[in-house]
Amino acid sequence: MNPVTFAVIGAGSRGTGYAKYALAHPSQAELVGVAEPRDQARMRLAADHDVNPELIFTDWRAAAQREKFADAVLITTQDAMHSEPAIAFAEKGYHLLLEKPMAPTADECRRIVDAVKANGVMLAVGHVLLYTRYTQMLKQILDAGTIGEIVSIQRTEPVGYWHQAHSFVRGNWRNEAESTSMLMAKSCHDIDWIRYIMGEKCRSLSSFGTLKHFRKGAKPAEAGDAMRCLECAYEPNCPYSAPKLYLDDTNRDTDQWPASVLTFDTSEAGITEALRTGPYGRCVYECDNDVVDNQVVNMLFDNDKTASFTMTAFTLAGHRRTSIFGTRGEIYGNGEQIHVTDFVTEKTTTIDTTAIDTTATDTAESPTSGDGTILGGHGGGDYGLMESFIKAVATNDPSLLLSGPDETLESHLMVFAAEEARRGNKVVDLG
Repeated sequence: MNPVTFAVIGAGSRGTGYAKYALAHPSQAELVGVAEPRDQARMRLAADHDVNPELIFTDWRAAAQREKFADAVLITTQDAMHSEPAIAFAEKGYHLLLEKPMAPTADECRRIVDAVKANGVMLAVGHVLLYTRYTQMLKQILDAGTIGEIVSIQRTEPVGYWHQAHSFVRGNWRNEAESTSMLMAKSCHDIDWIRYIMGEKCRSLSSFGTLKHFRKGAKPAEAGDAMRCLECAYEPNCPYSAPKLYLDDTNRDTDQWPASVLTFDTSEAGITEALRTGPYGRCVYECDNDVVDNQVVNMLFDNDKTASFTMTAFTLAGHRRTSIFGTRGEIYGNGEQIHVTDFVTEKTTTIDTTAIDTTATDTAESPTSGDGTILGGHGGGDYGLMESFIKAVATNDPSLLLSGPDETLESHLMVFAAEEARRGNKVVDLG
């Protein structure tokens, strides 16, 4: 069987990371096209995969105007730039892997789904948490009836103090007008995960969330008028210090996230210059961010089942934590271990999902791990998503995709409803 051919639209960290699947499995997948406006990012990815110069584009529109030259496209542009290329490439007959979220508005999400269905192409969305060994083993335990019927779920997303500062205060997802809401940008795949595990439709929900800390009013008095960490006398005592995050020896002189986002020159001098002049050196209390730094969502599902979700910046980033309460037992999971308690015996069994296969391990949500060829991010979910997508395209079997157009639209509408509930201080009925 010939390898599945694909193009990457947006050669940032996610697109570059997903594309590494082709380097690891050249008999299964081949990157044949790149569209990216930034010269260095575009040419680096093209060189890594030996892309034909005729299929290297500065604008995705130029790629979409050509005759179909690949089986699929990976759309990994910024959130607000998803719908146009997704619809255009669907209309050309390309199968789509679309980075989450689908789009920042419900109307755009619906238009993407309509285009996919009208043109008979497959859509996989980057809900990578579904594709981890942990999630699939947990689903098997639940489907076997081990804890009876699910009654309620509690889930926590520990974003991490430094990750919040990097991505959602200084970074690309800090401002709703430029990207989308915090819940959509960071946690839409948590809501999708809850929907997948619950196996029921959500009927109504409520939500509360605030921008509690990362604002000018919370700035320590000792920081004075400093606008950047490199200018601030208080910086050594600040947990959100940019030098601490980006100039640490573990982040310098590598191509790994998060330092790789700042500059292509990840030497000490290169990163220092980026902190002096770029957005990632700004004081976290002096940025143009407006997304929340903490949020809770309460959900009522069919058959009187409930779920609650908490997203918080104020943790040391780590695995998501989940408790599932059933009629015959309960489960606690932390992304690696699953603890199953039986009410009849009152005994707890622990399953270590990492002990089964350690080829893909979580690396602080970096898109690559190990030697940089296997996608280990998100507990192996990045690898699992690409593996499933490539197989689905190769065999024309959309059942291999765990979050296709209908499922993803359903969970995205839950997120939009949660934001409506938060802003309006009300309960929203999903009908």
